Amino acid sequence: MGLSSCAPIFAMTLEEKINNTGSTSPGVPRLGLPAYQWWQEGIVHPLHGVASSPGVNFSSSGNYSYATSFPQPIIMGAAFDDALIEAVATVVSTEGRAFNNANRSGLDFWTPNINPYKDPRWGRGQETPGEDPFHLKSYVNSLIHGLQGGQDPAIKKVIATCKHFAAYDLESWEGNYRYQFNAIVPTQDLVEYYLQPFQQCARDSNVGAAMCSYNAVNGVPSCANDYLLQTILREHWGWTNDNQWITSDCDAIQNIFMPHEYTQSREQTVADALIAGTDVNCGEYYQQHLPAAISQGLVNETTLDQALIRQYSSLVKLGYFDGPSAMYRDLSWADVATPASLQLAYTAAVEGITLLKNDKQTLPLDIASISSIAILGDWANATTQMQGNYYGIAPYLHSPLFAAQELKNSTGNITVNYGSGPTQGNPTTDSWNIPLTAAMESDIIVYLGGIDVSVESEGMDRYSINWQGFQIDLINQVCAMGKPCILVSMGDQLDQTPFINNPNISAILWGGYPGMSGGDAIISLLTGRETPAGRLPVTQYPTDYVNQVAMTNMTLRPGEDNPGRTYIWYNGSAVYPFGYGLHYTNFTTKFASTDSTTASYDISSLLHGCSEAYLDLCPFKTFPITVTNTGQTMSDFVTLGFIAGQHGPRPYPNKQLVAYERLHNVTAGSSQVANLPLTLGSLARVDDQGNTVLYPGDYAILVDVPTQSVLNFTLTGSPMTLDAWPQPPANNATMNRKSKSMDDQSWF
Repeated sequence: MGLSSCAPIFAMTLEEKINNTGSTSPGVPRLGLPAYQWWQEGIVHPLHGVASSPGVNFSSSGNYSYATSFPQPIIMGAAFDDALIEAVATVVSTEGRAFNNANRSGLDFWTPNINPYKDPRWGRGQETPGEDPFHLKSYVNSLIHGLQGGQDPAIKKVIATCKHFAAYDLESWEGNYRYQFNAIVPTQDLVEYYLQPFQQCARDSNVGAAMCSYNAVNGVPSCANDYLLQTILREHWGWTNDNQWITSDCDAIQNIFMPHEYTQSREQTVADALIAGTDVNCGEYYQQHLPAAISQGLVNETTLDQALIRQYSSLVKLGYFDGPSAMYRDLSWADVATPASLQLAYTAAVEGITLLKNDKQTLPLDIASISSIAILGDWANATTQMQGNYYGIAPYLHSPLFAAQELKNSTGNITVNYGSGPTQGNPTTDSWNIPLTAAMESDIIVYLGGIDVSVESEGMDRYSINWQGFQIDLINQVCAMGKPCILVSMGDQLDQTPFINNPNISAILWGGYPGMSGGDAIISLLTGRETPAGRLPVTQYPTDYVNQVAMTNMTLRPGEDNPGRTYIWYNGSAVYPFGYGLHYTNFTTKFASTDSTTASYDISSLLHGCSEAYLDLCPFKTFPITVTNTGQTMSDFVTLGFIAGQHGPRPYPNKQLVAYERLHNVTAGSSQVANLPLTLGSLARVDDQGNTVLYPGDYAILVDVPTQSVLNFTLTGSPMTLDAWPQPPANNATMNRKSKSMDDQSWF
């Protein structure tokens, strides 16, 4: 934003400036500056599709009464397909632009939720791609490019907002609420895990906006945390363009004062947040208390100007003020929910749904030999359930029952017997006879159950990760009838132990929250019209895991009262591990070329020829993997590459994902090559001070889950620091504004 485009801000009165610091900005009519609503949701908010929110206005019917509704990110994360994510984000940004052109939406979207999903109880895990930091980084890079129109386009398509910065993954658990939770996080864990997706957003993917979270990090509320917002986000990661801004989560500014009790006054609260770098207040706390804060000398008008310049510069970057001939202004209702977009929503669901069990090759079902099928369970006729939370209005919602009935219509000889039975809200046995009768009258039994947003959502964490007792009982009854019985586990992860070794349960699919075409995708996979290739994006833990570690425990490594977090550190036996997923065929993998002896690399030579500004991005080597379909069915295959070994500080991680590629349509008997590109950052570890260091030692690349192929190599020489981490202020974990002199400007 040049001097001329800053002119309206400098021409505002102080009152007008303050009035435009909130998420609902009235503009300045006398200067021709229009009102603007900064709060739009999309991707699960808009990776879900354009979503209902204060800034998005769906019509009651006709044009702009719906938008394409994709699966929740947890299911799309299971696809491990970055090209898919960019395609989905491109559709969302196109539809967002079309809504904006009709004055039904703004152009900044408060998405994605890119917090790593480390605890299975977290109510908002469904909004994320999963638990692995590398996976989240790859996913969000593709998503931002699709939303914003590239790495640094001349005109951004929309603005993405990476949230919630930082270490946010608790809603409400045993008296701990997100509004007041103080996340105590060791620097090592903060750098190597919680901040990695945000580093990708800011440093590497040029995201337009970020959102600070409700919680405090090591004693300082995130939206007043100048170490996180200024030292790390803006300075260390170089996120300093005038058009990049930070918004608070809604009312998170007020929470700095109460219930965090971090500041002495409301005026000090808004001053601290604005000085720390929170430019937009979702709420009205800035408007209410900045006048007094400025008059008391707690914050100056120059800092306020900087925040407004960042906000309105982003609108300039969007071409918002450029008139009807500007780029993207030609997008209209004709570009919303197109046939290609609807097909993409279906494909996204198909790619993410994951096969966990398939005894005796029960699946795919042989439609020609089936005369009747039972579609049972409280998800059997699910509609909005399939969208999870933060959803918009979809053009249609095809339940599994609908898709099964369409199958009947297309074949003409299959009877569909439906029985919902007990629900999350009514588990009593009064309704059990209906699904039991439907099962008895059918050749094949499909039970669709699990959990939904009545059990897990924003503001609501879980206490149990086991199946509810009534569902276990009913599933065991209907599956004991001597017929093929398929369980489709919906919602987030549940411990499948009761069903894995039950011989009466022939197959298990995880369907998650598959979006508007979820029913179509499930039935297509069951009947072989599509083939499964999804991989679990999280670890599936045994039920007792929730008794072994508190949600408030933010440490990753195993220790007292902590068996370790995620597949990287968990020292127990997972029910199903991260990356697990079966196919309707068999695959083998092998390194396309290997050295005759273990390769060795001198660390000092690895930087030769690297021109990257950040050393962790310097390329190491690309490893081609030959993937062969040894079965009879064409299928996709996700090639997962992990690093393991003994190098760097103890304890050593079990393994860490460093590369992946989804291969498409590998035909029976044929091979394709997946390329796994590794950087120096792929090999590095983080020390206890947060520095990213390349260490000498033994390394191994592991391919697939379970591991099929291994390649060993060694790094020699002295350790090399790739990224020197800025250290937090002294006593950061306990510092509180109430105990600090108001005159001590060193705080700022």
